[in-house]
Amino acid sequence: MSVELNHTIVHARDSRESAEFLAHILGLEVGAEWGPFIPVATSNAVTLDFAEVPAESLVMQHYAFLVSDDEFDAAFARIRQGGIAYYADPRLKQAGEINHHHGGRGLYFLDPSGHGMEIITRPYGSAEQ
Repeated sequence: MSVELNHTIVHARDSRESAEFLAHILGLEVGAEWGPFIPVATSNAVTLDFAEVPAESLVMQHYAFLVSDDEFDAAFARIRQGGIAYYADPRLKQAGEINHHHGGRGLYFLDPSGHGMEIITRPYGSAEQ
């Protein structure tokens, strides 16, 4: 059997809010609550299980999502329509810009708990920068 990532826990101030936020941006569905978790599954069957933790326990994490060009356009439109700040870089210095790394497009934004979210249309290392 090959090794695959099945799920990961995403700490959140409000698990429902964070799950719904990400699902909306990416055009995904929020799954049924399972114990303390609110799941959001990606198309490659990896589930992000959002779980509430006290605000002082939150540590910023980074989650990157590989999307098609059409999915990028749709997510980018939802980001702009929602007035969500976005950046071309992970240090959040290039506000209101996207990048064109690896022959594709990418951007960064923060979720309601302060996690760094990234959408890219080409995997890292897939083309010259």
